[in-house]
Amino acid sequence: MNDQPQTQPAAKVLGGLTPYLQLDGAFKASEFYQKAFGAEQVFFYPPDEQGRTMHIHLHINGSTLMISDFYPEHGMAAVKPQGFTMQLHLGSDDIDAWWKRAVDAGCTVGTPLQVMFWGDRWGQLTDPFGVEWAMNAPVKAA
Repeated sequence: MNDQPQTQPAAKVLGGLTPYLQLDGAFKASEFYQKAFGAEQVFFYPPDEQGRTMHIHLHINGSTLMISDFYPEHGMAAVKPQGFTMQLHLGSDDIDAWWKRAVDAGCTVGTPLQVMFWGDRWGQLTDPFGVEWAMNAPVKAA
């Protein structure tokens, strides 16, 4: 029995701008993003002999996120994520459930979910791979 994941058919890229993250453990990150953010893994290349993959394609909240492992031998050295935040724009009825799911899955809270000066509810989390995520939603009208 083959325990290796099999390549999936190519999937549609959603949205006009696609973030592409390089992480240490792309398959583990994909599993985590499925649990924390309801991601759907729609394509991947099977792992190499070291367990790394050059490409995983996810759909999250109507958008595409692509991830891969580091490949220092091909100029893609391992570096910690820095200088960016993955922002999820949600509906006012959705944000609490999204926040709870992410925290329950293992994200750590950087800025608690709260009404911000611009009038929306916003909070920031960090996933176990060092990537910062934020959630934003309009305040529900009374």
